Amino acid sequence: MTAGESVRGTDSAPVDRVLTVPNALSALRLLGVPAFIWAIATRHDAIALVILMASGITDYLDGKIARHYGLVSRVGQLLDPIADRLYIVTTLVGLAWRDIIPWWLVAILFAREAFMAVVVLIAKRHGWTGLPVHFIGKAATFNLLYAFPALLMAEGDGWLASLARPIGWGFAWWGTVLYWVAGILYAVQLRQLIARRGAR
Repeated sequence: MTAGESVRGTDSAPVDRVLTVPNALSALRLLGVPAFIWAIATRHDAIALVILMASGITDYLDGKIARHYGLVSRVGQLLDPIADRLYIVTTLVGLAWRDIIPWWLVAILFAREAFMAVVVLIAKRHGWTGLPVHFIGKAATFNLLYAFPALLMAEGDGWLASLARPIGWGFAWWGTVLYWVAGILYAVQLRQLIARRGAR
């Protein structure tokens, strides 16, 4: 999900509140990005793993709390997808740089980001600031965010690495496929919205 693609808690109208628990969680996730970059670059894998796991947990909690307690906000709709993107991008580059994942996988996921950038640009030209979120898009992000800690744990030898390796790659492949399926669905969704407007 790109910044214009995700709408957290679309089942309620966003408000202008800034100081909310979901927004605080999203802000903490953003603050964790430079710490993760340092940890992965200096091979402090335990710290990097904790940051990634905390990111996945808070990503789930901020949306859940926002929807359940009516705390959906415009700030949250901006912060949440930005945090998602930063973690995915920095983790992909960091893991590829460490030779944990191949660079061609990074290229496939970055190509999807470029594709979605075009979709969002077209949407904005027609007056939409974002597309309604759907389950597959969020599921793709969750799969990727869960894949990265497992792949980091798979680095090295031992029973834990052997256990984490198939789990990590399973989440990675499902996440990659769902990521592209979600992108195509967003494009189809946008085409339908444009056609519907043109038919009026």
